[in-house]
Amino acid sequence: MNPAISPDIAAQLIALFAVLMLVVQLLLVVQRMLLTSIRLFAIQSVFLAGIAAVVAYFHGAFHVYVVVALTLVGKVVFLPWLLDRQVRRMNIIQEIEPLVNFPTSMLICGGLTLLGYLVARPFTSLERLGNNTLAVAITLVLTGFFLMINRRKAITQVLALLTVENGVMLAAVALTTYGMPLVVELGIFFDVLVAVMILGILVYRIRETFASMDVSKLSQLKG
Repeated sequence: MNPAISPDIAAQLIALFAVLMLVVQLLLVVQRMLLTSIRLFAIQSVFLAGIAAVVAYFHGAFHVYVVVALTLVGKVVFLPWLLDRQVRRMNIIQEIEPLVNFPTSMLICGGLTLLGYLVARPFTSLERLGNNTLAVAITLVLTGFFLMINRRKAITQVLALLTVENGVMLAAVALTTYGMPLVVELGIFFDVLVAVMILGILVYRIRETFASMDVSKLSQLKG
């Protein structure tokens, strides 16, 4: 830690960025426009990169700058561009009605947020960066899974998977000063990158077959 800079500043910045990530997640839950959802994911990833940058600078973990660069290039630029291209190519810009309406979805997300804080409470002594950062990370994972279940557009489900991964990375930062080992972080990043590219191909094939991105139509397939 740089002695010229107060550790409280790092904690406050990380806590602020983590809360902003949660706010963006809640906006994703109630967002119906696919292009806007993609941009919200990019914004959330910017905040994640900001947290990693704070860790790298304030704690001298310079290898984390690699994670910052990969997050900015992969999650802020490349993946949003790829998903944006898919949406425009298929000319479907709006989500269909979710399984659970938006007011109820917000109530469920409120309950998941409370659950996240309750689950994180026993691990407070392990949390070294920011206040309630681990609780926010758990909430991101829980609400990401809820978003995957609640939406029927394949693109939105891909975004939900990516927000779950953002929550996992945030949890890793919250539990240790330097985050996960770089090789693990890189492994997770490239796994998610490959998964999203494969899902992008599947989304296109679903669209070509059913003229829709509604994954519930897969039940029409007969073996």
